[in-house]
Amino acid sequence: MALSIRTLHENFAAEIGGVDITREVDDETFRAIRNAFDEYSVLVFHDQPFDDESQVAFSRRFGDLEPVARNRVGGGGGTSVADISNVDPATDTILPVDGEVMTYRSGNELWHTDSSFKAIPAMASMLSGREVPPQGGETEFASMRTAYARLDPDRQAALEDLIAVHDYTYSRGLVGSKLSQGHQQEMPPVQQVLVRTNPANGRKNYFTASHASHIVGWPEEKGRAYMEDLVARATAPEDVYTHEWRQHDLVIWDNRCVLHRGRSWEKTRYRRIMRRTTVAGDGPTVPGQSH
Repeated sequence: MALSIRTLHENFAAEIGGVDITREVDDETFRAIRNAFDEYSVLVFHDQPFDDESQVAFSRRFGDLEPVARNRVGGGGGTSVADISNVDPATDTILPVDGEVMTYRSGNELWHTDSSFKAIPAMASMLSGREVPPQGGETEFASMRTAYARLDPDRQAALEDLIAVHDYTYSRGLVGSKLSQGHQQEMPPVQQVLVRTNPANGRKNYFTASHASHIVGWPEEKGRAYMEDLVARATAPEDVYTHEWRQHDLVIWDNRCVLHRGRSWEKTRYRRIMRRTTVAGDGPTVPGQSH
């Protein structure tokens, strides 16, 4: 069966069919997938029963993978697969909603881009739905590329030279999660440009979200309000694609230009087991900034 592409939103996001990506994909098919990734920013694949090994193998076709932070709350440090679940792997029971792990993971319900708090921000994330609740737990996506294109030329020009500080301690503090000293040291604040360009097609977008603490050279509250406005412009309800998970879905998104957030579900009643692999970016967005 030939690869098929069906758009899911007028501005971005597409469903890809006709391919089993849990097995080795030939080069021509992969090029089509990669081109679709650059064009649509969010790709949805149904009926892909990944395990960790096969997900890692497919993810590596896109590039090197980020290791999970060594001091990450909930464990998994140093591996290539992050657990985004409400189930304790040691006991196979649902985690307490008000416990340390689920408080930390509730930060995923803020609009964000994965790993923007790293000196080299992530290119792509791949999330596999291993066990999904019968209702709730959706993931929402919004395109900062579309939102940037709608700005008037003067506003676009004003963004060009701005640099924001992205701080994981700041964003997790928004949900009341306190990182350990080791985690804070592992993830110090970094700088990111506020405008990014896709090298494959030259399309621009602004780059901000919940990890963005402030703008360099501006009063903190002014910078935060400015970036919150940018997020609001991108996430108007009509501009959001909401993915309703089916078991064995795989969703890939472009962290360079897409915001996403998880939605809540009955966490004391329903299990939700997700696994994420993250493809590293090509380099720092701010010259001279290194790992």
